[in-house]
Amino acid sequence: MWRQHSLRYLNTSTASSTRALTEKKWDALVIGGGHNGLTAAAYLARSGLSVAVLERRHVIGGAAVTEELIPGFKFSRCSYLQSLLRPAVIKELELARHGLKMLKRSPSSFTPCLDGRYLLLGPDKELNHSEISKFSKLDAEAYPRYENLLENFCKFMDPLLDSSPPEKTQDISSFNARMKDNLKKSVFWANLLQRAVAMGQKELLEFLDLLLSPASKVLNNWFESDVLKATLATDAVIGTTGSVSTPGSGYVLLHHVMGETDGDRGIWSYVEGGMGSVSLAIGSAAREAGASIITEVEVSKLLIEESGRVSGVLLADGTQVRSSVVLSNATPYKTFMEFVPGNVLPDDFVRAVKNSDYSSATTKINLAVDKLPQFQCCKLNGPHAGPQHMGTIHIGSESMEEIDSACQDSANGIPSRRPVIEMTIPSVLDQTISPPGKHVINLFIQYTPYKPIEGSWGDPAYRESFAQKCFNLIEEYAPGFKSSIVGYDMLTPPDLEREIGLTGGNIFHGAMGLDSLFLMRPVKGWSNYRTPLKGLYLCGSGAHPGGGVMGGPGRNAAHVVIQDIKDPL
Repeated sequence: MWRQHSLRYLNTSTASSTRALTEKKWDALVIGGGHNGLTAAAYLARSGLSVAVLERRHVIGGAAVTEELIPGFKFSRCSYLQSLLRPAVIKELELARHGLKMLKRSPSSFTPCLDGRYLLLGPDKELNHSEISKFSKLDAEAYPRYENLLENFCKFMDPLLDSSPPEKTQDISSFNARMKDNLKKSVFWANLLQRAVAMGQKELLEFLDLLLSPASKVLNNWFESDVLKATLATDAVIGTTGSVSTPGSGYVLLHHVMGETDGDRGIWSYVEGGMGSVSLAIGSAAREAGASIITEVEVSKLLIEESGRVSGVLLADGTQVRSSVVLSNATPYKTFMEFVPGNVLPDDFVRAVKNSDYSSATTKINLAVDKLPQFQCCKLNGPHAGPQHMGTIHIGSESMEEIDSACQDSANGIPSRRPVIEMTIPSVLDQTISPPGKHVINLFIQYTPYKPIEGSWGDPAYRESFAQKCFNLIEEYAPGFKSSIVGYDMLTPPDLEREIGLTGGNIFHGAMGLDSLFLMRPVKGWSNYRTPLKGLYLCGSGAHPGGGVMGGPGRNAAHVVIQDIKDPL
């Protein structure tokens, strides 16, 4: 077993930090030091509130964390690419000043084929046209139009991501407050309608078609070449249990292209130092603003007054920490089913939370290797990094039918016989995460059922057999890959649940289907970060606008809390 080395973030020793927690009543407590919890804490502290973040693990970041699991190799253990972090968060918290450095990838994707061909795609339009033309001249002409259309849809979505949904606010007592609330919602819907009208009927119908359709239908209508469609389709299934033929998967495709890097739309980047650097930068901004961030303190329950209002939290060691405002960065299930005592929440709300979809079919393998993979289809091979190593390398998905087949295996209770693998090699651009001449490789793998019908993820032999299946598949495209492996770390859905606190192993804190977005997230009637428990708010990915390293839920939730404190309902 490799000894673990991690990036820590402690204000003081754990004992003295715990003592400091109990010495006063805080304006706000944040459960969980994931990136959204840290974002919420930063905004709350900047507004002048006293804030404490309580993190169960020894390292902040949640799923956006860097850990040195093999000496000399620093892994982005869960999330591994940056694009979705909201520009407002980056700008307002001055994250560049706090050490955030993004490394753009170009090309951004590489799909090797067993027949000796390959497809490179990226921000270079001439490269895209040349590469796609190898498979289809028609697709090469259509691709820029497809990209422009998605970019327009993303611009339409931007204001929705950066604001609280226009939820009907509960328990408004005064007439003036109700009028103010109604006016605010009217303005929101008027602006949305204005943007929809500006989009035009043809484009609006295209937008609705994308939202409601399977990604396979969308991509089949645009393109004819299997490799291009499969490469684009992986964005529609990443992190989900669904396939490209699942209705609504078109939205997941859009969700994964709506980000940007330094103003360049749809460009995914590595982060120098790994994804933990995102969390460390946000944590630095929060701490500078006055927030206290304390690791190795586990929340076990919420404290509730007789009036039904939150009064703080109870830690696992029995310590009580007092505050009349608590924000939970945990999943909705963990928040309401584990932290909240029984018989406190309305029955219909509890049913909705329990019946939400937290399923996952995702496994992450982090590898240390002593040389770069050499792809036999690529004539650019050599000891040094080439364009084929820069972006996301799509393994085992040369057609949408292959993705469907892999998904069907998981639906039948078995790990995919030919998994869909997204491989990234951040060390080709980031010299800080591996020894000279050696590399870090991330494998994001689908589909792996939470509970296989035969075997168990708790069985080391079963785990090893699946890891070897993935390595063997990569070996088909890059002979010699297996011999380069120095060591690896694997997180299956149950591991993600246990280690990171992701219910069911779901990386989004809950499915991103159309029935679980916007006004329906986390459940119908409670999309504005408030909850049926007075003083308790959600600030994690289980709230609008959803999963990924966005910071949006944390920022939006903090604004709602600040407004509620300033102007109580």
